[in-house]
Amino acid sequence: MTRPRRSHLFMPGSNPRALEKARNLPADGLILDLEDSVAPEAKAAARDGIAAAIAAKGFGRREVLIRTNGLDTPWWPDDAAMAAKASPDGILVPKVSSVEDLDAIGRKLAELGAAPTVKVWAMIETARAVLHAEELAAAGRDPSSRLSGFVFGPNDISRETRIRMLPGRAAMIPMITHCILASRAHGLEILDGPYSDIANSDGFATECAQGRDLGFDGKTLIHPSQIDACNAIFTPPEEEVARARKIIAAFELPENAARGAIRLDGAMVERLHADMARRTIAIADAIAAMAKG
Repeated sequence: MTRPRRSHLFMPGSNPRALEKARNLPADGLILDLEDSVAPEAKAAARDGIAAAIAAKGFGRREVLIRTNGLDTPWWPDDAAMAAKASPDGILVPKVSSVEDLDAIGRKLAELGAAPTVKVWAMIETARAVLHAEELAAAGRDPSSRLSGFVFGPNDISRETRIRMLPGRAAMIPMITHCILASRAHGLEILDGPYSDIANSDGFATECAQGRDLGFDGKTLIHPSQIDACNAIFTPPEEEVARARKIIAAFELPENAARGAIRLDGAMVERLHADMARRTIAIADAIAAMAKG
């Protein structure tokens, strides 16, 4: 199933009002957070709040992920136990840096009896994770890993590597493209990290457009005010969808059934363009379905 992942909003698990508000936000996905936005003394209450929110349902077609604390923290076992029982669409695990980390996550979920539908998303936010992105993505071929995708974490990478976070992210583009190539080589999704300057709408739009053009499936967000712009930028334009439908229709004509390339509106179009067109249409149709609730 093609699922739009244009916008995934982090929501603090320790804020009941935010969790309730999330049910009506136009984000494609929600990341109910137990990590950065939750103080140590509030972890247990946040866990209970997230479990109750998921049990109450009402999130519609939105993808619901739980961001746990890291494997090396004292909170991980309880986070995993709650998530296995709550059965969200997936868990997002910080600082996954090795295949051994993925194995540990998969084993833990299996031990806890988590449903097969509970997938794993790995945050790529360490130098080691970037260096081994292809190895991590390849491990996702094993169903026991449950690996569904990556979330690129530029802020933590910047902190660890001392690469500065500057407008345009020029210094990070080699790492970004490396992770995107790894994810695509092994059939994974990949989301861009958050943009922290909430008041800078122009800078946010520029980074969203850059992420889209680099090949991200969408972007993680830290404030509801970012959702609409993000959705608009990651939505295929109407003219692109119309062109995609025209390409598919042309290849479906009897005279083109055996052709690898055809001429359409003065341009050469190959079968690979038809494959790209099918994904564009699938995403556009999925977005339209989400809009209907």
